[in-house]
Amino acid sequence: MAEGELVIVGCGLQAARHISRRALAEIHSSDIVLALAEPFAMDWLREQHQQVIPLGKHYRDDLDRRRSYQAMQDEILEQVRAGHRTCLVLYGHPGVFAQVGRKALAQARSEGYSDWMEPAISAADCLYADLDIDPGEYGIQSLEATQFLIQDRVLDPAGFVLLWQLAHTGKLDCTGFEADRRALQCLVGKLKRWYAAEHEVILYEAPVLPILEARAERLPLSRLALAGINEITTLVIPPARPARPDHDMLDELIAVQLNRPIAFI
Repeated sequence: MAEGELVIVGCGLQAARHISRRALAEIHSSDIVLALAEPFAMDWLREQHQQVIPLGKHYRDDLDRRRSYQAMQDEILEQVRAGHRTCLVLYGHPGVFAQVGRKALAQARSEGYSDWMEPAISAADCLYADLDIDPGEYGIQSLEATQFLIQDRVLDPAGFVLLWQLAHTGKLDCTGFEADRRALQCLVGKLKRWYAAEHEVILYEAPVLPILEARAERLPLSRLALAGINEITTLVIPPARPARPDHDMLDELIAVQLNRPIAFI
């Protein structure tokens, strides 16, 4: 096993409140900390460790984000290869919409370094709490907005649908951070295959500070492209109809419970 080490932790949405004791212990015991998080979290991290390297410096509005992610990954692996016990701190959950962490982890593992990931509170966890949604009640489909738009995906209007990274919808070149209204209108057009124009949707944003409240703006689907879309906005689509029973399967299950023989084909 090579000398360097990489551990990836999440600081949750509100770093000082959401971070786990295990994640905090990893930060304190590391030789060096690299972080990609919002400004308040970065300030708090600097109070926890004397050497915190911000990875956000690799972002540029006119630069393909995939190149930014590669530069971050290179900087992370540079520290690991130098033999340091390296801790990467990411906003939210380190394995959810966190390409940098997962790729750095895979690279470190392929080079023989010790590595692991510590779970954390994600935006989805906050969403379930703030909007009082139980994933087990209706079921949930969770998709990245652009992937849904350009792929042949089928939605289930009897359950909730979450579309993440709404501000990046349709940006095939992965540049810029402002929402493209034309692309959002394309998204609305595709969603109308399953939902009426007046179907109520929710624009959700988790609070990143204790003094803030969650955003839960309700509006008809037809007005989505005109709404205020921020970097952290998620589209929540509530169920449009009740789930339909599968009568054939119900009959089979009843037969099982009554110990009746079932004809298998």
